[in-house]
Amino acid sequence: MFKMRCHVCGSTHTKKNGVRKGVQLYKCQDCGYQFRAGIKVSEEDLWNAYQQEKQTIKELSERFGMSVATIKRRLQGIKREWVQPPLSGEGFVHLDVTYWGRSFGVLLALDNQTGKPLYIAFVKSETVKDYEDAVSSIKGRGYTIRGLIIDGKQSLFKTFSEYHVQMCQFHMKQIIRRYLTQNPKMHASKELKALVDRLHKANEADFKKDYQEWKEKWKNTIDHKSLHKDGKMHYTHQRLRAAMNSLNFYLPYLFTYQREDCNGMPNTNNKIEGTFTDLKKNLNDHSGLTKENRKRFISGFFLALAESLSMGKQEPR
Repeated sequence: MFKMRCHVCGSTHTKKNGVRKGVQLYKCQDCGYQFRAGIKVSEEDLWNAYQQEKQTIKELSERFGMSVATIKRRLQGIKREWVQPPLSGEGFVHLDVTYWGRSFGVLLALDNQTGKPLYIAFVKSETVKDYEDAVSSIKGRGYTIRGLIIDGKQSLFKTFSEYHVQMCQFHMKQIIRRYLTQNPKMHASKELKALVDRLHKANEADFKKDYQEWKEKWKNTIDHKSLHKDGKMHYTHQRLRAAMNSLNFYLPYLFTYQREDCNGMPNTNNKIEGTFTDLKKNLNDHSGLTKENRKRFISGFFLALAESLSMGKQEPR
């Protein structure tokens, strides 16, 4: 049974204590404090407590002196819908998707300088068209894209060949670790992993030189084949070759940020990853949301983020 919580001592050992001017009064049986039912709270304050302060339905009920059902009903009536905003200026754009389950995700574009959301879309899967729509929308609303920072979907690099594209170096390291493991046993694998681990400290010329020397040193190991059960010859160290082939593909995009016309471009997608982390931390406090409520919550999160970043800050230059 729902019990009013005392505004002074926090006890739920309360009882009704008459009505004054049509408003129910309550008395705390622990401290003797008498108080009125409920607290007038605006939609904005209720939503901010729910989303920004990460309070659960139960906590909101206790805080504002309303039943759980009333809190749910009021939250349901609060509309939060993201509309792609008008844009101006120019800058480098982070693009990425994060998922909840296998068929619900959010594609996000962030301005690198300010961290402001430039584009948001709910997606079922990560397709090239989703990214094309994002870039087209951003350009169409008045923003000049100086370059893109993305994290590995290979088809995107050809799609956006007209832009300066930076492959996230952190994700490059993750790809190599996935193939070679965190603690590889082979000397060739150890050296390749060590080389890629230094990626963020290297300049393009030195890294390419060291990588070429690695390939020449371990050519026999890389190209070695052995007879498999199917009676055919296959490369013996397939995971090592997969790591090398992946690095070969992304190598032209790993040092875009070092070019003269890309001054200020980051070498990782850390800014967008941090935003996704904050979003998921907020959502984790509200488990069990329906898909529509989750969309509303996510829209509200980015609306609040955009508003907070706009206060006292200039638009991206």
